[in-house]
Amino acid sequence: MSDTSIAESRARQRPLHKGQQTRAAILEAALGLASHMGLEGLSIGALADLMQMSKSGVFAHFGSREELQISVIREYHARFEEEVFFPAIREPRGLPRLAALFERWVRRVSVELDSGCIYISGAVEFDDRPGPVRDALAEMVRSWHAALERAIRIAIDEGQLRADTDAEQMLFEIHGLILALHHDARFLRNTGVLDRARRGFEHVLAHYRSDAAPGVGQRLR
Repeated sequence: MSDTSIAESRARQRPLHKGQQTRAAILEAALGLASHMGLEGLSIGALADLMQMSKSGVFAHFGSREELQISVIREYHARFEEEVFFPAIREPRGLPRLAALFERWVRRVSVELDSGCIYISGAVEFDDRPGPVRDALAEMVRSWHAALERAIRIAIDEGQLRADTDAEQMLFEIHGLILALHHDARFLRNTGVLDRARRGFEHVLAHYRSDAAPGVGQRLR
């Protein structure tokens, strides 16, 4: 992702003073609420009740409901990076890294099926509602998509994907697999969808892979 994201990740590992600890605890609770109830389900009052604090005490840490929502989006994105992006970029450049990004994304979605993905639920809540919350959410999603697209373009440069590969189209198809996985598993309660998503990714790779590329699809699990 960005140098700013890396700096924020390092900052999260430093010891927190009491005020920061309280804010982090409120944010943890807010993230749990948003995962189950959506960003629109967040309120200063609900968090105050959950944390057994006064509304003014919660308000002092965020200032407004809008800032609370934006803070939750940023926290969710930071955790997504730590679980998905940073481990995956340690893989070799090209298809191994792209495969790791997708596999870790699938695993992340699999543990969110009982709660919800803020990227996906937030898009439904704010797709037609302009403003700072929508802007923050879109910025985080675009950042992740940019990281995936970079991995695709690196694989093209490495000669592992065909030179005529449309990176944006491939990204669109990969993202579509995740959306289908989330929809069929969470809404329809279908079984076997994790394997279907993985097989779908293998089919995408097979379509775009160059003749000289290694067969990384078999190593996704």
